[in-house]
Amino acid sequence: MTTLIDGKKIARDVRTRVAEEVAALAGSLAAPGLATILVGDDPASAVYVANKRRAIREAGMVDFHRSLPGTASQAEVAAVIDELAADPAVSGILLQLPLPAGLDSAALIDRIPVGKDVDGLTTASAGLLARGERGLRPCTPSGVIELLDAEGVALKGAHAVVVGRSQLVGRPMGQLLLQRDATVTVAHRHTTDLAPLTRAADVLVVAAGVPGLVGIEHVKPGATVIDVGIHRTPAGLTGDVRTAEIDGVVGRVTPVPGGVGPMTIAMLMVNTLRAAQWARETNG
Repeated sequence: MTTLIDGKKIARDVRTRVAEEVAALAGSLAAPGLATILVGDDPASAVYVANKRRAIREAGMVDFHRSLPGTASQAEVAAVIDELAADPAVSGILLQLPLPAGLDSAALIDRIPVGKDVDGLTTASAGLLARGERGLRPCTPSGVIELLDAEGVALKGAHAVVVGRSQLVGRPMGQLLLQRDATVTVAHRHTTDLAPLTRAADVLVVAAGVPGLVGIEHVKPGATVIDVGIHRTPAGLTGDVRTAEIDGVVGRVTPVPGGVGPMTIAMLMVNTLRAAQWARETNG
């Protein structure tokens, strides 16, 4: 029988631990603070930012939020990032993506100091991850690792296959799995003969952004399958995995919704707390 990994429960546990740590800091360290920057009025981005702000406040952290019009220039957005970077009360900075057309998101993200890069997306953060040095990791892949650990999935010596090569999920996912001593193969939507690769996986992470890409022909009996994709269809939300097909074949699978999604905000909270703690170590 296939076990559905309860991402909502695991995320609640993570959020509870963060809130407890924040409460324990009272009196010895100013509450960590997260600055979210929303440029424009994209409805989906507004919802995502509102959820992040609510989670931060519920954990006892400080909500610093900046909202800029969609007409904001590159220089105006950069000035807000620089102001927040210089503010010691701000532990972490998150620039909500995507940005309106005409803005250079990569250049703006790289203005965020590595110690405040709670999304783990700057070039400096990617370098720390590649070298295996301490740093803030992208929230979704680190959330996947948290899910695997919570389920007791052994990674050392396991064959892990990541389908997807994005800077946000696929590439850092491969690095995190390597750091846990897994043997890692990275594939993507253009890989020829994908099924033979994925059928060899003890742990299969699918983050290709292609609805229903992976089905029963792609999985090994007893494998753990993590579905990072989420897509709105006329039939409702669906992922990159045809979950109904692999039910009863694989050992574990994350549902969509309710699997990886809740972990992203939970790990954002972890990163904000870590950023505050590491800043204190550095600054005394």
